[in-house]
Amino acid sequence: MHIRRTLPSLSLLAGLLAGPVLAAAPPATGLGQSWPNTTDVSTHPNWHVYVFARGSTRYIQINDAQGVVRGAFARTPYSLVGLPIGTDAGNLSTPDEPLPPPASRQSVQVYQGDGVQAFVAPQPDGTARLMLVSSDCKADPINCNKGSP
Repeated sequence: MHIRRTLPSLSLLAGLLAGPVLAAAPPATGLGQSWPNTTDVSTHPNWHVYVFARGSTRYIQINDAQGVVRGAFARTPYSLVGLPIGTDAGNLSTPDEPLPPPASRQSVQVYQGDGVQAFVAPQPDGTARLMLVSSDCKADPINCNKGSP
């Protein structure tokens, strides 16, 4: 009789534990690929954004319309940093790694999620400034990445 009481409790516990496991989690592989086998989460039709995860770190990759990897960021629980990936890897700006204002300040939002927003500012020379800011940034993303004076 004790076993009969325990089995339903164990089934309920197993069901509760399995629930979060079944939720769609970002993949752990594919970072750096032109067309990774994952969902494009971009909020803009001219850009592709892919999110990957490993542990508590999220990796946000931004590709152009042709699939060229332009850059990627890592979002840890403690910081936002640019990664050495993509044709614009030297042109990534975050609050933790700010850059001077770009030549063209016109930017488009390409991603919002995981507590961050990503913006792209195409430049006159064909490069792009990629900016990652906190979701609570309500100003121009360039201003959110100025850092301390």
